[in-house]
Amino acid sequence: MDSGKSKKMVFVTVGTTCFDALVKAVDSPHVRHELWSKGYTHLVIQMGRGSHFPSKFSGEDGSLAVDYFTFSPSIADYLKSASLIISHAGSGSIFETLRLGKPLIVVVNEDLMDNHQRELAEELADKKHLFCASPQTLHQIINGMDLDSLVPYPPGDSVPVAKLINRFFGFPDN
Repeated sequence: MDSGKSKKMVFVTVGTTCFDALVKAVDSPHVRHELWSKGYTHLVIQMGRGSHFPSKFSGEDGSLAVDYFTFSPSIADYLKSASLIISHAGSGSIFETLRLGKPLIVVVNEDLMDNHQRELAEELADKKHLFCASPQTLHQIINGMDLDSLVPYPPGDSVPVAKLINRFFGFPDN
């Protein structure tokens, strides 16, 4: 059954970690509904070491198709073919996605002890390079996101990252 929508895939990655709160959030009817209403047709979840297995849906009934996997030797093809990426706040995942110029929602893992990841995500969100959410606010961020408001991340601009690292380690900003 063709719903008339062209394929628009959302890719979710938690990296090599366990981030069940993010997987549960994207697996929720609220988030799936918001993605579908924004025109997305497929949701692929890379769930890492997590123990929450999302529901699979074929999408044949005219709803969002959902699939998942634990690990892949490379997620580059998923990142390249995605229309939207929802990621944990690991700096590697963030900068790889920004380098590709893909719209990004970073979901901060609030269970981590030292939350430098939150600082990085919020700094980049303040500069309009990405959207920042928690597992609890993800559906609201998707509902209100305006992809046209995002500003491309300038390639090779390591100054914001260097400042953030310096701040994290207690060095003065230059």
